[in-house]
Amino acid sequence: MTDTTTASFAQSITKYRQDYRPPTHLVDALELDFDLGDERTTVRARMAIRSNRSAENQTGELVLDGVGLDLVKIALDGVDLRRERYRISNEALTITGLPDQCVLETEVLIEPQANTCFEGLYRSGPMFLTQCEAEGFRRITYFLDRPDVMTCYTTTVRADRDRYPVLLSNGNLVQAGEDGNGRHWARWEDPFRKPSYLFALVAGDLHCEPDSFVTMSGRKVELRVYVEHHHADKCAHAMTSLIKAMRWDEETFGREYDLDLYMIVATDDFNMGAMENKGLNIFNSKFVLARPDTATDADYERIEGVIGHEYFHNWTGNRVTCRDWFQLTLKEGLTVFRDQQFTAEMTSAAVKRIDDVQVLRTRQFPEDAGPMAHPIRPEAYQEMNNFYTATVYEKGAEIIRMYRTLLGSVGFRRGMDLYFERHDGQAVTCDDFRTAMADANGRDLSRFERWYQQSGTPVLQVSDEYDAEMKRRTFTFTQVRSPTSQSDQVLPLYIPVAFGLIGPDGADLTLRLVAEDRAGATTRILELTETSQAFVFEDVLPGCVPSYLRGFSAPVELRCERSHADHAFAMTHESDAFNRWEAGQRFATEVLG
Repeated sequence: MTDTTTASFAQSITKYRQDYRPPTHLVDALELDFDLGDERTTVRARMAIRSNRSAENQTGELVLDGVGLDLVKIALDGVDLRRERYRISNEALTITGLPDQCVLETEVLIEPQANTCFEGLYRSGPMFLTQCEAEGFRRITYFLDRPDVMTCYTTTVRADRDRYPVLLSNGNLVQAGEDGNGRHWARWEDPFRKPSYLFALVAGDLHCEPDSFVTMSGRKVELRVYVEHHHADKCAHAMTSLIKAMRWDEETFGREYDLDLYMIVATDDFNMGAMENKGLNIFNSKFVLARPDTATDADYERIEGVIGHEYFHNWTGNRVTCRDWFQLTLKEGLTVFRDQQFTAEMTSAAVKRIDDVQVLRTRQFPEDAGPMAHPIRPEAYQEMNNFYTATVYEKGAEIIRMYRTLLGSVGFRRGMDLYFERHDGQAVTCDDFRTAMADANGRDLSRFERWYQQSGTPVLQVSDEYDAEMKRRTFTFTQVRSPTSQSDQVLPLYIPVAFGLIGPDGADLTLRLVAEDRAGATTRILELTETSQAFVFEDVLPGCVPSYLRGFSAPVELRCERSHADHAFAMTHESDAFNRWEAGQRFATEVLG
């Protein structure tokens, strides 16, 4: 999900990651029937439920989340449930005495037009829309509204044909017809299990821009962009961006789209930025629509990136999702990294990297330095929506980038392949991702977990000494505790430093560490795992200028002594585009200061 609104201020209790317990029950299939009305909407649900034998609670009691629902009917295995078998609170429906397997049916009434929190199903202007991440589905019907309960959905939507000619939900359209009295219906089937936060429904009067895409296995996928009629001339770029994203994900990660239909809805009435609902992405218009006479180049690039981000979620977030909301960066940090790589390849990799680091420094570094600092995987929260932050997204993406820096592009792809192979169709954790990366490459990445545990921007101090007689230069890297860190215990992090040396002639030196048999590359990845580490390089000429953190290889604050002449030299000769830009910034700052 992109760009959520601020959370509501309802009284909440603190939830802790350490308190996670598996769900007491699982839902194998869910059939939903929506009868959309002006005053009230009827939602009928039929769910196939079974006990989760891996859960601790085997009492037969089932607690379903539900907020603002008017229960009309409840039945178990076709028999109306007696009142003493269930109880209703403001936030839940509790049912006792369930067998190991059963079919539960409920019918509730909701009021989408009065839904001012815009979570769940709401009506805005002439449209019905949904927003279920993080916990909005409980405002639609009673359900286990948590990401580790993944279910196959069949959804029927009924509404007035004239006012709502377009009826959409997740998956493939399997049937449609007339309902009588000027009403019609459409039935959608999603064969892939998904959590409730990815459910989507749209009903309205929309223009459809169609196209298609042939996947790498030869399947034809129908593509549709739905917009309000006055935006019909502004959706061509969105479609082009979608096709580029689908092709790029196949070529770069081997990920093929799985359904027969992919839909985007862009409307002025959507209250969030964008949402990756399975097969039915919903966007606010500003993130999708563009026309040459009213949009800038930056608008076009941003739209391409956001379209890509939500599409890439199909695998990193939908097919493999989070076990719980503490793991939010598992899908968001990873998908931000993927959309950054996509934009870098579609435009300029150097400019994109500079832009991303500027966002990190101006938005995330201050967050890490303030009272709201938190790890990318928080340990506790009261309101989950408050954790859709620059730390979870942008810093989370930098953590993913460090995996790629440490493992190389081939090793990173190998880890991604194993991650999908192991966990397709599952709700997993950040630890599962790290384990897949480690196992696929035969590496010990256990210390990398500290990036998920500690808040604050790490400070990296560098000093160096030169032995002219031995032609050796020693660089000592020291991790300094950030004075604003909110972590109780700050341990040394696993930091990859992409390092180079620029010779007096302006050419990169081939780097060789002491005791190595042969010279290595001109850029070396120095792996910092201790509070202080020294690296000694041989055959170093006097007057070489060091190049630290090439490509900004870690989200740290670098402190080192660099002369004005060094910055000027790097501006001219630095082979790394990011560090060349960085040297220019430092040089200009010194001149202006």
